[in-house]
Formats: sequence, C-alpha cells, structure tokens
Amino acid sequence: MSTTSTFNRTAPAAPPPRRAGLFGRLAGFSQRHRWTALLLWLVVLVGAGAGASAAGDHYRDDNALPGTESQQAVDLLKAHGSPQAGDTVIIVLHRAAGLRAAGTADSVHTMLRKVAALPGVASVGDPYQDRTALSADKTIGFTTVVLDKPAGTTTSDKARQLLDTARTAQHDGLQVELGGAAARSLVKDSGGAAEGSGLLAALVILVFMFGTVIAATLPVISAVFAVGTTLSGIILATHVVTIPSYSPYVMMLVGLGVGIDYALLIFARFRGELVDGADPHTATRRALEAAGRTVLFAGTTVIIALLGLITLGLGSLRGLAVAVALTVLVTMVASLTLLPALLHLFGKRFARQFTARARRRAEKGKAAYGARWRQWGAAVQRHPVAALLVPVVALGVLAVPALGMRLGLADAGSDPAGSTSRAAYGLLSQGFGPGFNGPLIVVADGHGKAVGAPAAELSRTLRQTPGIAGATDPIPVRDGKVASVIAFPTSAPQDKHTTGLVHRLRDDVLPKLAGGTGAGYRVGGPTAAVVDYSDMVTARMPLFVSIVVGLSVLVLMAVFRSVLIPLKAALLNLLSIGASLGAMTLVFQDGRLGAQAGPLEAFLPILVFAIVFGLSMDYEIFLVSRMREEWLRTGDPDRAVREGLAHTGGVITAAGAVMIVVFGSFVLSSQRMLQQFGFGLAVAILVDALVIRCLIVPAAMRLMGRHSWWLPGTVARRLPELRVEKS
Repeated sequence: MSTTSTFNRTAPAAPPPRRAGLFGRLAGFSQRHRWTALLLWLVVLVGAGAGASAAGDHYRDDNALPGTESQQAVDLLKAHGSPQAGDTVIIVLHRAAGLRAAGTADSVHTMLRKVAALPGVASVGDPYQDRTALSADKTIGFTTVVLDKPAGTTTSDKARQLLDTARTAQHDGLQVELGGAAARSLVKDSGGAAEGSGLLAALVILVFMFGTVIAATLPVISAVFAVGTTLSGIILATHVVTIPSYSPYVMMLVGLGVGIDYALLIFARFRGELVDGADPHTATRRALEAAGRTVLFAGTTVIIALLGLITLGLGSLRGLAVAVALTVLVTMVASLTLLPALLHLFGKRFARQFTARARRRAEKGKAAYGARWRQWGAAVQRHPVAALLVPVVALGVLAVPALGMRLGLADAGSDPAGSTSRAAYGLLSQGFGPGFNGPLIVVADGHGKAVGAPAAELSRTLRQTPGIAGATDPIPVRDGKVASVIAFPTSAPQDKHTTGLVHRLRDDVLPKLAGGTGAGYRVGGPTAAVVDYSDMVTARMPLFVSIVVGLSVLVLMAVFRSVLIPLKAALLNLLSIGASLGAMTLVFQDGRLGAQAGPLEAFLPILVFAIVFGLSMDYEIFLVSRMREEWLRTGDPDRAVREGLAHTGGVITAAGAVMIVVFGSFVLSSQRMLQQFGFGLAVAILVDALVIRCLIVPAAMRLMGRHSWWLPGTVARRLPELRVEKS
C-alpha cells in the first residue's frame, strides 16, 4: 500500500480561455437586466408585504414533545376528554381593601358572566366558591378560564378580547390582570429600537470602510430587501404551517447580520478589482466569480445546519429552523442577484472614487490596501507561540462556565415590566407563593379501571412530599378512569429545585406509589414540559454537534486539500462557540452585568451553534482560500499567511463589526430571549472574527508551516476537489 504524502502546492496549469462560469454568467445577467432585477425584487417585496398585511399573522407555539412524560400526560387527558387538555388563562384579582369588600364580589361576578359569554370559552371558575382561590389575607384571588381550543393555539387577538372584558371590572381600587401562556402572547416587542440602532451603527462602520455613503448603503439595502421579503412570506406561511411567535425577531436578527455580511464580502472584492484597474462590468463579474462562491458555500452551510435542527423533534424549534433557514437563503439570493444590479448602476462612480483613494495612498508611499494587516501578520509570526497560547487559554477559561449551563424557558416573571402577564405572575407569587406560577399536573391512569382510590392516594402522597407546598383534591374526568392532581412547588418555575422535584417525583416517589396502587402516574404541566424540553436538548445536542463538525471537516478537507486546516478550523469554531456560551452563562444565568439571573433559553445553545458554526466557516474559507492562492503561487507558507491576511483581514473585521453591532443591538430588547440570543451571537462573532481569524489562525499556520497543506497521497487521489474561491 502506498504511503506517499503530498503538500499539494503545485498550482494547476492555466486553462485556455473559456466562457464565464456560473457566477460570472449570473453577474452578467443581473447587469444586462439590472432594471428588471430591481423591479422584480421591488414587486416581490411590495407584493409579499401587501399580502401579509391583508392576511395577518397566525403564529403558533407548538409545545408538543412526542415521547416525553409531559406529552403523555397531555395525551392521556385528551383521550379521556378532560377539559384540562384545553388552553387556559388565569384572571388574577387584587384589591388592597380586600376582595370581600362591599360591592367587589358583585363586580367580579358580573365580569365573569361577560367572560363566560365570549366565543371559545368552555368554562369559567368562581374565586368565591373555591377556598384555595383567595390568598390568606383575601386581597389577592384568581379564577381559571378554560377555552375550547388546544393549549398553545389561542391567538393574541383572543387574549386581548379576554383581557379587555376582564378589565371591565377594574374600578374602585380593583386590579385585574391576565396570566397564562395565552396572556404572554400580548407581550409585543417590535424590536424597532434594536433594529434601528443596529442598522445605524452598521452603516457608520461601512462608511468608514468604503469612504462613501452610497457604497456603504448598498449592502444594507440588499439585506433589508431580503429580510423584508422573507418576513412577509413567513407571515403568509403561518396560515399553513406552525411557526412560533418569536420567529420574526430571530429572523430579523440573523437576516440583517448575515445579509449585510454576505453583501459586504462581494462588495469588498468588487472594490479590490476596481483598484486593480478592472472596469465596473469586469469587476462585478470577478467579484461574483470569487466571493460569490464563498457566499454560496457559507450560506448553504448555515442552511444545512439549521435544517438539521428539524431532526431533533423539538416542537417549535422546527418551525423556527425553517423560518431562519429561509431567511438565510433569501439573503444569499439577494447578494447574488440584487447586489450585482446595484453595483452596475453605481459602478462608474465607485471606480472613480476607489481608484482616486488608492492613488492618493500610493502617492503617500502606502499600499492601496492591506499594508497594516501585512505588518500585523508579520508581528504574529515573530511570536507565534504566545499569539496562540494566550488567547486560547483565555477563551478556554471563558468557556468553562458553560459546563454549568442550566437550560429552561423564560416564564412570565421574565416578561417586560408593565405587561399584564408579568403583573399576574407577581400577584400570584405574592399571594400564594412562587411555585403557584408553575404547578405540576400529575395524572393518574387506572388502566381502564376506576381511579378514585389511587388518585386520592396520589393527592395525599404529594402533600407529604418535600418541595411541594400543597396539592388539590383529585380532579376526575367523566369516565372516572383518569384523574389529575395539581401540585404547587415551594420554588419558582425556573428554580433548579423545581427541576429537581420533577425528577424526584418521576424517579422515586411516583414509581413507589404505582407499585402499591397498581395505577400509572405521569407528571405533566408547563413546568414539567420545560424540564423535558431541556433534557431533550441536552441529550441530543452532542450527536447533532458531532455530525455537523464531522461533515464540515470532510468538506474543508476537499476544499483546501489538507488534513490539519480542517481539524484546526473545527476546534477553533467550537472554542468560539464555547466562549460565547460561557459568556451567556455568566451574564444571564449568574446575573452578571445587571442582567436578571435565570436559566438560558433551552433552544438557544443549539441554535447559536448552528448559526455561528456556519458563519465561522464563512470567515475560515474567505481567509484560508486567499492563503492557499499564495501558497500555490509561491510555495512560501509564511508569505501565504501574511498575504492572505493582508487581502482579507480588513473585510473580515469590518464584516464582524457589522454583525456584532447588529446582533448586540438586540440586547436593548425587552425580551429576555432576544437579549440572550443577540448577546451570544455578538460574543461569538467578536471572538471568531477578531481573536481567532486575525490572531490564532495566523499563529497556528505559522507553527504548522508547510504541514498546513499536507494531505496523504492516498487520500489526495480519492478525495474530490471542491473549488470555492475562484481567483
């Protein structure tokens, strides 16, 4: 067997002149039909927007978790016709003078009759008939409204109707609030301030980079067209498929970031071709032939990683993954079709401006661009060990807190101050204890027999279990074969002690009880469902990460004809993501920097991984492909690193800065999920674009030297060659 190895530095012979490739033809088409391309994009944007405005949205949060115990509890209640399988809202009442004060009960009962008459309301309780519905001092009370629709399907319009009707009793010091998942749909955060500040900051960075407002505006225009079109399309799609209510915010965050980033990569190459003397038409074609390939590869990588989330079976995450993947796809298409048309329209103006700036720099004895990055690369190469070890150790330390990451889903206690759901949460905690906002619904199944005695024993057992403040009497369904008991923990829904209680009930308390009664028991309810969701993410994430990383290593091996570069890229990508998750844990879980302490949103770590890994591949290919060009041309590995950094360092840092300010601006949002997501992505890009690509990668390439491009001969002969960046 042959053991021959190769450093793969022999550049292929120059091919004979041939017609332009796919991207060159695409650029030519967009240039020849520039007005058609612009008009088509405008028609699609306006048409989709008009359709979305007319149809309205129908976002739904699919909380189904097939195979989990909480889902089994819901299915059991549904199968036996229990009203608890329907969606519910809680009307919370508060009056400092007491709810039994003169006239208060009459006002409440009048209001409850109005609520009961609303369409879609199955039943309404009475706080004055339920001895557990009033606080000890009788100043706070609640009643449950059961709807005839499944849980998670109540629209914000329906919730608004319920709230407005309930608040007809709000007078003479009586406060009325609405709690429950349906009430949380009333929490609106347009993100306008976050988006506006992010776009403005991105525009400022682009102006500094290109020196002209028009040039800086084109990448933003391309991104806005793409995001606007996708958002309208997704609104229409909500009437057909299940898409969660928080999708638009995530789509805007990701779409604006990657949209500007992709357009910037192409525009920067376009500027470089103009400075080198190409005419605008040729510069556009060459830019798309080169950077367009990188955009296509990077965008496809992100899309594949996002669609891979569908296989995890995590309820709403499936709809979110499709929505964000579609956003990335449309931004990629806009960068490859709309942007070339815009470049052709302004090409002559840009040619004059960019060449004039390059000429002035040359007159001052400076290189047209890249001189400082070339010097930076040389400095890193003089001290490669320190340049590698110091940041790697620092990022490793930052990643350590992620090992103690606790996952969950934000409850109403994390909703914006002033929202009715946040007020209801606070009143219930004040009147009945923190665990009242996250009750556990324990279902007793008689396996076809009457369940009265086993359910009564369940209620007694729960009341005696440490960590439970109280439990209701059994609530049987009509056939008497299934019953439920509502248990109230002593701790808040997001508290780690509540999570521990759920596991203790399932693993210890209820199995022992089942052995004595012969019945089956299932712990359900929203709080238990959050525990199941978090456990599913924790269990399935390692396999997902392994598959994505493994495939990326194989693809990069085919692109760069190297063994060490793909392995280095995978390890450094994981390091940047680990540092991001560690920073999120410190800030949002531990409550540093003034943030409210609590668990991280359960789906965010895996979503951050999918997006950041794809973006990191983008920067890796953009940087290393330039290094490979120089290696093939000169055979000098050190010079290849310096020249690669000189040609791409400015673009990578500018693109990273744009995404950092766009992602980071969402920290201004009032929604905790968006704060965590924006912060996590911003930290990951900061680490990847500035620390890893501009410091660690050059140092590692210097230390690996010629071995960076080593590939065993047997592998080289069998491995297909993928050309991503065409020089």
